[in-house]
Amino acid sequence: MYQPLITTERLELHHIPADGLISLYEEKSDLLAIAGRDFSNPLQNLILESGPLGWRVPQVKEDPTTNKWFVRFIVLKERKIVIGSTSFHGVPDENGMMEIGLGVEEEYRNQGYAKEALLGMWRWVCGEPGVKTLRYTVSPENTPSVKIIEGYGFTYLGRQMDEIDGPENIYEMSTEDFMKKWGGNNE
Repeated sequence: MYQPLITTERLELHHIPADGLISLYEEKSDLLAIAGRDFSNPLQNLILESGPLGWRVPQVKEDPTTNKWFVRFIVLKERKIVIGSTSFHGVPDENGMMEIGLGVEEEYRNQGYAKEALLGMWRWVCGEPGVKTLRYTVSPENTPSVKIIEGYGFTYLGRQMDEIDGPENIYEMSTEDFMKKWGGNNE
């Protein structure tokens, strides 16, 4: 089941149904993920590198309703091609916190697409019941992502050690504060 399309000025954020997500990870095929859609995946996003699928697929298999929060292709409107993907890490936790991650294909980096995709996802999730806090964790060495999150005005909370990614800065903002500063509908 698809979740509503999220649109921004230059992007469409297309939800990937559970069977498409599983096929991307297990079969390295995007046929189910893009079936019946008006875009293509020439850069083989989430096929050549599985990104978050190793974590999201087991979650979806255990509880298919969690897929509402998971992976969306980042599609460039003008070319109708996938240029990246984004996903929340899970359902809202007991405090209503939602953490997000994303990746943009190398040739499309440093053009504002990551910032725009985050804005679209955050605006959408701020309207979902029970979501109270937005979280973003990033390597302190990832200067472009640090600039994006600081540009949105998120508060730096400290550092954590991720067992896979190493040291990460932790940033948060309440959904209320985010909507006051960045609210409005997508597009």
